[in-house]
Amino acid sequence: MTRFISLLIFICFSSVAQAEKPQILVLGDSLIATHVLTGGAVPNVLSRELGTSVTNYSITGARVNGIKRQYRDGDWDWVVMNGGGNDLWWGCGCNKCDLMMERLISSKGELGRIPALVAKIRESGAKIVYVGYLRSPGFNSPIEHCREEGDVLEARLKNMAARDKGVFFLSNKDLVPEGDLSFHGLDRIHPSYKGSAAIAGRVADLIRKNSPKGSFAK
Repeated sequence: MTRFISLLIFICFSSVAQAEKPQILVLGDSLIATHVLTGGAVPNVLSRELGTSVTNYSITGARVNGIKRQYRDGDWDWVVMNGGGNDLWWGCGCNKCDLMMERLISSKGELGRIPALVAKIRESGAKIVYVGYLRSPGFNSPIEHCREEGDVLEARLKNMAARDKGVFFLSNKDLVPEGDLSFHGLDRIHPSYKGSAAIAGRVADLIRKNSPKGSFAK
């Protein structure tokens, strides 16, 4: 009888622990979605790193307005997201992008499509990790000429995050050593499996650091 009661207590506590696992939603473009069908995308690796399920709605090719439509209301503890690169690349060719940049995010990080989306998500109480883009490894990458716009976007995203303690900007500017092709796929734009795993590892470390102790497995 004592063993039976102990077993019931164990099951009850296990169920509570499982139910209280933090909920994570992932939104974004190909930086996040690449390798999702083979289980090697950022959300897949993040789930394994943190030992919890991750809901992913990221889509390759998404612009910020599309990422806005990816969002679903829910009891999310964390929303991991990225975006803006496709708007700059396809919208203005990473050339004379001042107007497009302002539409995305103002210099102080308070106005624009990105801050508006972040503010909407923050109303739910979820913390946000806004993930920065990989830099190209050189070697005539198709996005090599986007470096300057990438730096401007990143500076503005940092300003946005500084305005809210529940928003974290995660830069990946320093992730790829100059001339190292191993973090990119053959197109030298999207992350390789190694690149996706490295980004997910950084996201996982940030979430662990800013969550209650014991929330996630190590």
